[in-house]
Amino acid sequence: MEATKTYRLLLDHVSNHKYLISIVGFALALAAVFYAVFEMTKHTVTVSIDGTEEVVLSTHADTVADLFADEDWDTNQYDVIEPSLDTQINEDTEVLWKQAKEVAVTTDGETETVWTTQEDVKGLLDELSIEYKEHDELEPQVDTAITDNMNVQYDSAFLVTLKSDGKEQDIWTTSTTVADFLDREDVELGDLDRVEPVVEDRLDKESIVQVTRIEKVTDVVEENISYETITKNDDTIDKGKEEVEEEGEEGTLEKTYELVLEDGEEVSRELVKTETTKDHKDRVVAVGTREEAVVAKAEPEPVKEAKQETKIASEQVEAAPAEEPAAEKSFTMTATAYTASCAGCSGVTATGIDLNNNRNMKVVAVDPSVIPLGSKVHVEGYGTAIAGDTGGAISGNKIDLHVPSQAEAERFGRKQVKVTIVE
Repeated sequence: MEATKTYRLLLDHVSNHKYLISIVGFALALAAVFYAVFEMTKHTVTVSIDGTEEVVLSTHADTVADLFADEDWDTNQYDVIEPSLDTQINEDTEVLWKQAKEVAVTTDGETETVWTTQEDVKGLLDELSIEYKEHDELEPQVDTAITDNMNVQYDSAFLVTLKSDGKEQDIWTTSTTVADFLDREDVELGDLDRVEPVVEDRLDKESIVQVTRIEKVTDVVEENISYETITKNDDTIDKGKEEVEEEGEEGTLEKTYELVLEDGEEVSRELVKTETTKDHKDRVVAVGTREEAVVAKAEPEPVKEAKQETKIASEQVEAAPAEEPAAEKSFTMTATAYTASCAGCSGVTATGIDLNNNRNMKVVAVDPSVIPLGSKVHVEGYGTAIAGDTGGAISGNKIDLHVPSQAEAERFGRKQVKVTIVE
């Protein structure tokens, strides 16, 4: 009895197990059918990323946006997605996705941040409407691939005129300051050189940069020191006669000038040193003061009656006054020099001589109370001249000599000379 009961329980267990297996098998079969149907209803989509990567996907996404969401792909508003995100997906749909990159672009000193999908720097410049020319500066070069957070620097070249060392050149440059421009062009400046505009100034388009070479040099000029003629009275020499006791000798004077030259041309001259290298020796002339004795010759006495007449004549001779000496015609005078083109000069003398057209004419300015105007005079070391001019500073024993140029007048300086009235 007990055995029969156990047998029945065993049969019921086996029957229930078979039923469970049947149900599981059916469920699996149904799931396989659903999966097959699910996979069969997917669309195949090919996505090209930045032109370098291609991904093939099977998806149930309805639109491109759904596809990107399913793949957890983040997009940027500057990305290029073709077809657009709202496009319906069909079988074998192809999607092009170019991811935008952030780039810092500095143009002529101004920096801006841009997003771009261009592949290289050239494409970026075209996109920004920047025309890259031969003399422009660009870093990195045009064929460099664009990467995220790249820095691109572009400086446009412009023409600058450089005037230096006797040359004038038009030069393309991207320099922002005069100093940078001169450095790039290998123009070295001396301590005294002048630059216009100054080196610290900003360099603008169509600027002119002028470099003036300045140098200081020393010029030593040797001049003669005129000697003076000194006269002294000598009562051992007859009046009206002269004897040279000592010949005069010129001295030598060295004048040291500091010259400032601009591009080789003298612009200023300053006397910094004067040195006598040889002393002059004055000319000494003895002037006779001895009066000649007047001796009457006795006439023979032809007859006695003539004695009285001779005596009277002799008395008249002895009583005759001595002859007045001739007026002295030579002077020792202080001489200076002038030119027709001096400051405030008209070039026409007091007697009407036009020195503007007679630069080499020998004319002297005198004090008419000493030397009459129109006189012909001989000036020691100058020659024979006409006393044809006067001057406010010319009075007494002073004389002013006309010379062709101002430089010659300055070299003449002030001297003591002998002046003789010829006629």
